[in-house]
Amino acid sequence: MSQTPEQHGEERLSRAEIGKDAAQSAVEAAATTVGEVATIITGAVRGVAGALGGLATEVFEIREAARRAAERSDD
Repeated sequence: MSQTPEQHGEERLSRAEIGKDAAQSAVEAAATTVGEVATIITGAVRGVAGALGGLATEVFEIREAARRAAERSDD
């Protein structure tokens, strides 16, 4: 009499379970990738906001310096 794989200590997976495991792995990989892309985008947005803020500060300083120079030349 031959033993079944379960009786012999082996475990067999059904096609449905194999498919479920593959789908689960694919979803986990996609979620990880989405998280990585979101982190990249967040960093890029932060960098752009910082650069634009720096530009605005420079423009305000230039405008203020031009105003002071114009006041001095009127004197």
